[in-house]
Amino acid sequence: MMIGDTKTIAFEIMNAALKAADPYMAVKNSFGFDGEWLIVKEEKFRVSGKIYLLAFGKAACAMAKAAYEVLGEKIAEGLIVTKYGYAANCVDDSKITVIEAGHPVPDENSMRGALAGVELAEKVGEEDLLLVLISGGGSALFTLPEDGISLDDKIQTNELLLKSGAKIYEINTVRKHISKVKGGKLAKLVKGTVVSLILSDVVGDPLEAIASGPTVSDPTTFEDAHRVLRLYGVWDKLPESVRKHIEKGLRGEAEETLKEDLPNVHNFIVGSGAIACEAAKRKAEELGFNAHILTTTLEGKAREVALAIGSLIQEIASRNRPFERPAVLIAGGEWTVTIEGEAGLGGPNQEFALSIARKIAGLNAVVLALDTDGTDGPTDASGGIVDGSTLENLKTAGIGVEEVLKKHDVYRALEKVGALLKTGPTGTNVNSLVIAVIP
Repeated sequence: MMIGDTKTIAFEIMNAALKAADPYMAVKNSFGFDGEWLIVKEEKFRVSGKIYLLAFGKAACAMAKAAYEVLGEKIAEGLIVTKYGYAANCVDDSKITVIEAGHPVPDENSMRGALAGVELAEKVGEEDLLLVLISGGGSALFTLPEDGISLDDKIQTNELLLKSGAKIYEINTVRKHISKVKGGKLAKLVKGTVVSLILSDVVGDPLEAIASGPTVSDPTTFEDAHRVLRLYGVWDKLPESVRKHIEKGLRGEAEETLKEDLPNVHNFIVGSGAIACEAAKRKAEELGFNAHILTTTLEGKAREVALAIGSLIQEIASRNRPFERPAVLIAGGEWTVTIEGEAGLGGPNQEFALSIARKIAGLNAVVLALDTDGTDGPTDASGGIVDGSTLENLKTAGIGVEEVLKKHDVYRALEKVGALLKTGPTGTNVNSLVIAVIP
């Protein structure tokens, strides 16, 4: 099989995975309304008052559109907060406000959206229902710092954590403890019923970590936040206001996150990376491959997990084990990049792709790595797609792979050899995904 054909197969499998993670269908298939009862996965919630809608995250518009088609004019008021450029084809109704805000770094609109969300939550009466639609990116897009912490201080803290190599759940542990809406604090504001439909972008789908768990009880503490900040060498670099707030929490002088499950709050996962991986496997099998999901909880530094999966591809390509060719390997999760000092342009999936190109050099194999939201790091690429000729192409172009990886300047290197993957905004966000095709 030619490399071009193998790349086409990789794209077909990728598209099947993205379709399965479509947030519109995830919501549409999960709930209904018969005029009196809201039905979610066979659970029923009586609606005797008004229905309010609150959606935030990178998939907010698609999720809200599905909910709006089911509920229609029954929605008394709504708010949608999503990433810049993601509001195309959003709900068009004067009762529903749409705000675009910053991600991965929060901005003034992120705070404006969160303030509006708090106001909406406080309007919900005892007989009313608040439908909350949560997707990845919600931590940055729905930001309201604790008193005494400025947005700039929150942004600086966020940037330090993103560059530190901390895992997403560790970053969220800190975010929750310097926020007025995360860690179940949003749910505490609501007198009526809360029903949250959640699209997971966190490894293992822990509810408390997705968008920093605004409607979920939180097992983490100020002590945990302090430990993360120390572990990744961030503590001494923090703005003074953030350090002071964490210290107040350690002394028991600041409000902890929600620790008990509230009887009026109900949370449901409607989409996840595992669902996307399962769809990819089915598609690969339809195409005649021996398909294997290696894991849906892959974590670690991008270049290191890439080398591990690359080693497995080498074994299959050269020794036809542990899986027989033609094979497709699928992995989902969240890999990271630790940046020290100045860095070039790129993202974790681009770094994964460039790193694995070293291991599959000369082999008849294609590897695709993408962030399922279509945005890998602060770039317009979703990731990278490499094959057995990529390393040689880089050398011919005069690009030193090790130097590029050291500087984290992978975007330009992949672009120069036609190995960037650009899907554009996908409308979903369920972690990152790797697809390896070994014909």
